[in-house]
Amino acid sequence: MPIQQQCTVIDKTPLGADTWWMTLSCGNMVEKTFRAPGQFVHIACPPYFLRRPISVATCQSDAPDDGLSIVFQVRGEGTRWLAQRCEGETLDVLGLLGNGFTMVPGGRYLLAGGGIGVPPLYGCAQYADGKALAVLGFRSQEQVIMADAFAGVCEGSFLCTDDGSVGFHGFVHQKVEEMLRKDNAFTAVLACGPKPMLKGVAEVAERYGVPCQVSMEERMACGVGACLGCATPMADGSMKHVCKDGPVFDASEVDWNG
Repeated sequence: MPIQQQCTVIDKTPLGADTWWMTLSCGNMVEKTFRAPGQFVHIACPPYFLRRPISVATCQSDAPDDGLSIVFQVRGEGTRWLAQRCEGETLDVLGLLGNGFTMVPGGRYLLAGGGIGVPPLYGCAQYADGKALAVLGFRSQEQVIMADAFAGVCEGSFLCTDDGSVGFHGFVHQKVEEMLRKDNAFTAVLACGPKPMLKGVAEVAERYGVPCQVSMEERMACGVGACLGCATPMADGSMKHVCKDGPVFDASEVDWNG
């Protein structure tokens, strides 16, 4: 069961234009509710009625209080309010929510992230303990975040930009295909980002025979599966809630044309 907790902001660092790294002290939330990298928290942003779902970049269970770090981009009034919080202030947080990536000790993983979908993969990189390669995609060099963080924990880390201003000139799925063509000895491809990117990565992984898991991005209202705001179509014709059944799914489950 998720925990609703008053969490204290203990650090806030700008990562770029309107993008923030925020670390929270959160009681025993991580100890009680952590399942796997890729989960998220739901944060109240008063005076706005709906909570905002924010992916967890990394977390740890430690005395005296658990800690978790989130990375978010200002995209509306709620996240703008969140970006204005200062160290020492408290936030009403519901978490940890959802199902993360299925990983096994000693596994080798190819991580594929796009834009604000990059941060949730950082915990995966840490879990892989030096046995992960990361492909991080952004629109331009000015949008790049967390490149040094991934380089510090991965076997290798590669940047892609739509405009070619840094790294590989092209899309994430194109770089993933280039890599899998040379080496497909991965336990799985783990991907998070916009749906078109996820679809492309899923198709490439299937082509090279590598299992693929994807973290879906959808608008969420309740965060616990009580509403239909984040329902997404599955390949078998059913509908699943991104907040409760996901956000991580096996790529083969998803109806990519839905």
